[in-house]
Amino acid sequence: MKKHLIIITCLAVFAAFAGLCRAQSDAPYTEGSVWNVTMVKTKYGMSDDYLKGLAKTFKGTLDEAKKQNLIMDYKILIGDAANAQDYDILLMVEYPNMAALDSLRDKTDPIDAKLVGSEDQQRQLAVKRLEIREIMGDKTMREITLK
Repeated sequence: MKKHLIIITCLAVFAAFAGLCRAQSDAPYTEGSVWNVTMVKTKYGMSDDYLKGLAKTFKGTLDEAKKQNLIMDYKILIGDAANAQDYDILLMVEYPNMAALDSLRDKTDPIDAKLVGSEDQQRQLAVKRLEIREIMGDKTMREITLK
């Protein structure tokens, strides 16, 4: 009787696992890395000033995060806004998966402190940036590859 129960339990587990695998393989895509995308609207004539600031802080901190394998890559895209309410710059940071975002601040705060300065200095920089840009939105999205 006990042997029969073990066999039935094993078959049930196998069937559930097979169903799970089958359900995943039915998706029309495979999951890839995760991107954090920030949409930025710079004030008229201030794009270059904003980008100069990013070259000092954003680039430096993300290059260090990349060295420490906290991120995979980052990109900055620039283009014309479609209308007065649209963004003109995209800041994109690539992570290997969603789990990489867990406790991320604990890992990046020391980088920010070393390259940007104290929390007060970071706050002053953030306030200064308000004069030349507006954050229109922020999204975290998963990259996929269609099958």
